[in-house]
Amino acid sequence: MKKSLILFFIFFLTKIHSQEVIKDYPLSNIVEETSGLEIIGDLLITHNDSGGEASLYYLSKKGKILKKRKIKSASNKDWEDITKDSKYLYISDSGNNYNNRRDLKIYKVPIDEKSKEKNQIISFNYPEQKSFKINRNTIYDAEGLISIDNNLIIFTKNRAKKITEFYSIPKEEGKYDAKKIGTLKTNSIITGADYNQELGLLALTSTVNFNEYYLITVKDFYLSKTNNYTINMFKIPIGKTQVEAVKIIDNKNFWITSEDEQSSKYARLIKLSL
Repeated sequence: MKKSLILFFIFFLTKIHSQEVIKDYPLSNIVEETSGLEIIGDLLITHNDSGGEASLYYLSKKGKILKKRKIKSASNKDWEDITKDSKYLYISDSGNNYNNRRDLKIYKVPIDEKSKEKNQIISFNYPEQKSFKINRNTIYDAEGLISIDNNLIIFTKNRAKKITEFYSIPKEEGKYDAKKIGTLKTNSIITGADYNQELGLLALTSTVNFNEYYLITVKDFYLSKTNNYTINMFKIPIGKTQVEAVKIIDNKNFWITSEDEQSSKYARLIKLSL
């Protein structure tokens, strides 16, 4: 296994704030289980989660599907999030609801669809995990992925303690032990993540009871910084629906998507303002 970055952080939680829905667009039922969000130029990119096609869907900023991109040599066991750097998209097949997966991976895909470079696989495991027995209270399930420099950062779900532990793995193809770099006390379960390096802003989506969802922001988030961070938590005012994707526009505005749930007639693309 290759070495990766280890840093430790301490975090504190602030009070819950409110935010405003600026735009609310219906999404096609083709992406009814939207579970990741990225942006390239003027297009948003999303994908479905467990059992969906191994495809990315390029959307207008009004939620219309403009293009479907099949990912070669890939399968969608439980795609949970997507991130990018200047050359590649990274798709996180990290869903592990039952604690029993031994094939966690991230697909590294050239942004340029005309590239002759093959897609790569970054496989990883949690070295602390000793048991793979089915367990719904697993702490080795992850729905958030961001890119920082040469690192991919994975955010886990801890249903019992309502925290997220996050891990670093390299961006190069290979098999790795994920390295734990910190714990974030979110008082909720993380369902999506995004990071803007220019702003130093981390954004997370989360839920407490799967009825209410939240946007969490952490300012001045850098791997080189080891002092305390302040967390701000904002209730997402869209009713009972499932939010599993976030994309930062600027430090006040964000895109999110929500899945097609019983309380909603369709999946949605939503623009939020703090």
